[in-house]
Amino acid sequence: MSRQVLDVSALPTIAYGPRATIWWGVLGLIAIEGTVLAIVGVAYLYLRQNFVAWPPEGTPLPALGAATADLAVLLASLVPMAAIDWLSRRERRRLVAIGLGVMVLFGLASLGLRALQFAAALGCRWDSHAYGSVVWTLLGMHAAHVLTSTFENALLMAVLLIGPVERKDFVDAHVNAFYWYFIVAIWVPTYALVYLAPRWL
Repeated sequence: MSRQVLDVSALPTIAYGPRATIWWGVLGLIAIEGTVLAIVGVAYLYLRQNFVAWPPEGTPLPALGAATADLAVLLASLVPMAAIDWLSRRERRRLVAIGLGVMVLFGLASLGLRALQFAAALGCRWDSHAYGSVVWTLLGMHAAHVLTSTFENALLMAVLLIGPVERKDFVDAHVNAFYWYFIVAIWVPTYALVYLAPRWL
């Protein structure tokens, strides 16, 4: 009985997008984190029904300044991240490293603006009432996403600058761009829910 041998030597050693296993792992992570954020968002809307005033009496409306600046920073960050995504597929080591450095600055700017939101813009502590708890949870979870992705950008930048560099490192940069798109996308409804909805509802 003869056995056929499949020659896979011509297949690429790395792949991008859905052809990369890590891409599916990150997609699963996005699905989990997106679901948890959606559940907290639904809890926010559910709690709203139990109060005559929202935020509760004595709590000012959340200030728009730092949050809107944060929204602008995150939306602007899509441009360099899309460039990193494109350059990663072409394995342009120096330009990808520069782009990741730019993204670290965007991430730090976003985290600084988030700190301002926590410090004064919300007008309440996390343990003041249900409103404070759910708002701090929403903003804290999103800040954790920004923090981890910024840290990942810094690590990838260090690898590309110091070396040794492997081709899979470019796949990592590409996949981190995919995750960053999620971070920016999820901030838009979070911003609308926390900062705009109390002015409309």
